[in-house]
Amino acid sequence: MAEYRSLIPFGRRSLLRGGFDPFVSFRDEMDKLLEDFGQSLPAAAGETKGTFLVPKVDVAETDAGLELTAELPGFDEKDVSLDIHEGVLTIKAEHSEERKEDDKEKKYHLVERRQGSFLRRFVLPFEADADKAEAHLENGLLKVNVPRLADVAKQPKTIPVGKK
Repeated sequence: MAEYRSLIPFGRRSLLRGGFDPFVSFRDEMDKLLEDFGQSLPAAAGETKGTFLVPKVDVAETDAGLELTAELPGFDEKDVSLDIHEGVLTIKAEHSEERKEDDKEKKYHLVERRQGSFLRRFVLPFEADADKAEAHLENGLLKVNVPRLADVAKQPKTIPVGKK
């Protein structure tokens, strides 16, 4: 038990007696760190204007295919492109806002709206019917449906048994 005590930050040792798992809060903190990590990375070496955006994505597989929902607030349809190539769904988006930093009438105290780009790739767990894939962007949510390729009815193949 002494090993765990050294891992728990000060002030939390009393929680150990109540069945506290010290790794749960550590995991929560690491998840938050990794979630926020990409929000301030430079888009390219030496470039400070753009940032990599990391939108939240839900991916679900159904009998019909794959359903993907991504949060893209502030993006327009023209900003987003999707493609399927060799079993991989790629989502690319670039968002930019015009803002005059040398505006003499306004003194910005806080700027939280971002500009930047992102690229996400998802390996499809089945053979996709790319011609029937659909996507639409509404109220900041990108919804993508990728149907499975219809199985061609396969005839059983008879293997003749003969002498050697």
